[in-house]
Amino acid sequence: MAFAAALRSLAKRTDSSLRRSSVHQWGSCSRGFAIGVFQRDKPHMNIGTIGHVDHGKTTLTAAITKVQADQGRAEFKGYDQIDKAPEEKKRGITINQSHVEYSTENRHYGHVDCPGHADYVKNMITGAAQMDGAILVVSGYDGPMPQTREHILLSRQVGVPSIVVFLNKMDMVEDMELVELVEMEVREMLDMYQFPGDETPFIRGSALKALNGDLGEYGVPAINALMEAVDTFIPLPPREIDKPFLMGVETVLAIPGKGTVATGRIERGIAKTGDTIEIVGIKEKPMKAVVTGIEMFYKTLDEGRAGDQCGIMLKGVKKTDILRGQVLCVPGSAKVFSKFEADIYVLKEDEGGRKKPFFTNYSPQARKGFQLQTAQITTNT
Repeated sequence: MAFAAALRSLAKRTDSSLRRSSVHQWGSCSRGFAIGVFQRDKPHMNIGTIGHVDHGKTTLTAAITKVQADQGRAEFKGYDQIDKAPEEKKRGITINQSHVEYSTENRHYGHVDCPGHADYVKNMITGAAQMDGAILVVSGYDGPMPQTREHILLSRQVGVPSIVVFLNKMDMVEDMELVELVEMEVREMLDMYQFPGDETPFIRGSALKALNGDLGEYGVPAINALMEAVDTFIPLPPREIDKPFLMGVETVLAIPGKGTVATGRIERGIAKTGDTIEIVGIKEKPMKAVVTGIEMFYKTLDEGRAGDQCGIMLKGVKKTDILRGQVLCVPGSAKVFSKFEADIYVLKEDEGGRKKPFFTNYSPQARKGFQLQTAQITTNT
C-alpha cells in the first residue's frame, strides 16, 4: 500500500491540464446540472486502456462505446469527443486521461483512456491509479514498444490487479507467425512484472474496423469478445463500504450559483446528500461542509460509494478553501501526519522520470492523491 501510495503521489499535473481533464470527466458539474439519474443496477468497476502511443487506445475506447451503444448499454463517444483538448487535437495524441462510461450485460464500467506518450507518463499514472483492471493495447502490426513495457511496470507498481490484452490493427497484419511472436513477447513482459502471462486473455481485432461497424472477425465480434474477457477475467474488487467515508480530492470546481465541487475516487464508505463532512490535510485546521449533491458521468447519485469516481457538491466552502491532495471524510475519522515511512519507486529517465540522482534532504513536490505535499528524503538507499 505504501508503495502504491508513493507512486500515486508522483502524478502531478499542471493547473491547465487539470482544468482540461476535469471537463472530460466532470462536464455535468462544470455546467452545474446533471442530465439523468444514475441507476446502480450492476456492480461498478473502474477500468482503462493503457499502452504505447499510437497503438490505438483512444480508437478502442471509442469503439467500445460504439458497440455497447448499439446494444443499448452506452452513449457513443467518438474519437474527437474523447481527445477534446486543443493540444490533443493538434498533435493527434492523448495527453490527459479521459473518462467515459458504458455497461456490459454484467457490469457498469467507468473507463479511463490513458496517454501513451512518454512525455505524459505522470498523467498515465494518475489514470492507472484509479483502475480496478486494465486493457493493454498492443499493435499486432508493430509489436510491443517502450511504453508497452513501461505501462505494464507502472500498472504493477500502482496496484492494478489484472490486465487483459487487445492486439490491435490486426487488419494490417499479413504474417500471422509474427503475431504469435508478438503475443509471446507480451506474455513474457507480463510475467516479468508478476502478471500471469500464460493465463491472460489476448483478443485480436481492429478497433478502427469495430468503430466503423465492421461485422468481420476483427470488427464488432472482437469488441464483444474483449468485453466478455474483461467481465470474466478481471474480478470485482472488494469495496470497503462499511468503513467511514473517505475520498481524496483530485480536482476542485466552482459552479456559479450552486457551490463548490470536489472530484475524486471514493476510497471507502458511503457519502449521501445532507451528510456533514470534514476537509482534512495540508491546511492547519480541518474545515466542515455539507454535501448538497453527488454526480457521476452527468448523472446524479443517491449516494456515492467506495470505488465511485464522482463529484461531490459542497455547501459552505469556496473553491479556494479546498486543495488538491486534501481528503473529504467523516468528521474525526482521519488523522493528519507530517512524517511516515514508505517504499518508493523512482522513475528512470527512459520511463519519464529524473535524469539526475538525488540524495538525503532532497525535497520533491508531490501533490497527487492525499498522501503528501512535499516529501523530504531523510535516508539513503
